Amino acid sequence: MHLKIRHRTEYRYESPVRYSIQELRLTPSQISGQKIEKWRLNTPIKSINSIDAFGNLCSVFVQENPYTSMMIEAEGELRTQDVHILHDDSKSISPYYLLQQTNLTEPSEEMLDHFSSHLPKSNSIDCILNLASAIQSSILYSPGQTNFASTAVQSFAIKSGVCQDHSHIMLGLCRSSKIPARYVSGYFFTEDSPDLASHAWIDFCLNIEKKIWIGIDITHSCLIDSRHIRLAIGKDYYSAAPVKGVRSGGGEEELSASISIQRIA
Repeated sequence: MHLKIRHRTEYRYESPVRYSIQELRLTPSQISGQKIEKWRLNTPIKSINSIDAFGNLCSVFVQENPYTSMMIEAEGELRTQDVHILHDDSKSISPYYLLQQTNLTEPSEEMLDHFSSHLPKSNSIDCILNLASAIQSSILYSPGQTNFASTAVQSFAIKSGVCQDHSHIMLGLCRSSKIPARYVSGYFFTEDSPDLASHAWIDFCLNIEKKIWIGIDITHSCLIDSRHIRLAIGKDYYSAAPVKGVRSGGGEEELSASISIQRIA
């Protein structure tokens, strides 16, 4: 598919922000099945680009002059294809590192008991899809019940959440089953579900030595396909978040975000 994407994030503050650092992962990955035709990132001041430990393009900018509002915008066009298998280059982080749990993914004994019959006995696609289906059935997709800081345990406790929560639960259960898995942030194109434009899923490692990964969308219980646009990967949401930062001052914050994805004929 040929897609046009526009992602706008706006912050407003009740009092001036004195100092802030913003870290952005808003440039789609150049991988098999995903080709960027043009892409532009607009920030209040010039950002500095680098490649992080996971191979993501990371843009950072620092504001030292007071401000009460800030706009960040990413837009461009890309083409996608149905590609399920991903190969990492030799310099990418070891899959063994992605066996480690984080605060957001660490499962409880209740979670492990609940999904015990679905825990993968191997890292086969069928086994992982079976677990994804069990999570989708158990955790109701319900926006507004959780937030960016919610853990897998918290989402499991209320049996609801969004794609981020599905992904954290999946990561925790895969890692508990000794299967390396990583968080993926990105976009999802569907004309009838605008709430899913901002999306998250996971990759699990099919072959550790060759660093072969397979993407699984837990919310839809399917393999990734041409509808999925990948931005960044990490251990969990925090290390793959499209936008994150720290600030001094500002008081209460009001955040508004809009994402539009259009298919180009």
